[in-house]
Amino acid sequence: MPDNDDISIFMDWLEKHKASVIQVARAYTFSSEEGQDLAQEILLQAWRSLPKFEGRSSPATWFYRVALHTAMNWRRGDERRRAHQRPLLEVQTVPSGLADSYQHVEQRETVEQLYKAIHQLPKSDVAVVLLYLDELSYREMAGVLGISESNVGVRLSRAKKALVNLMNVETAEGQNDES
Repeated sequence: MPDNDDISIFMDWLEKHKASVIQVARAYTFSSEEGQDLAQEILLQAWRSLPKFEGRSSPATWFYRVALHTAMNWRRGDERRRAHQRPLLEVQTVPSGLADSYQHVEQRETVEQLYKAIHQLPKSDVAVVLLYLDELSYREMAGVLGISESNVGVRLSRAKKALVNLMNVETAEGQNDES
């Protein structure tokens, strides 16, 4: 049975790092339902892993590592267990209150296009892009991914080039559809 300290630590870390859970879940799934399922799986794995946290990395790094490893290994099975879960975290794709703004619509379309391109990257590149988007340093990214800082640079450069190409293809296809 978890003690109150574990619960309060977990809830505090969840509050501080829920954006990274949502970002990882969204990047590794294609629908909001799958994103919701993956977010819950990430939280379950984080809870189960909490007793193993040794403090060698920051809570943010640890939470990211759990989220990324869970996402990379996630499978659609085990639906019966998921059907009985109550969400700790709601994954929303559109912030409320801003949906009418033209600028927001344009920004949302760009973000959707970016996530669509991110979905096409290899899983290891998705991880480095998410960490980059969350503005982690190369050292922090290396800690989360368990690779060297120079390897982070190489992967990030490769992923950026791939995203530029994918975004250009998406934009060109969108313009061809409108013609």
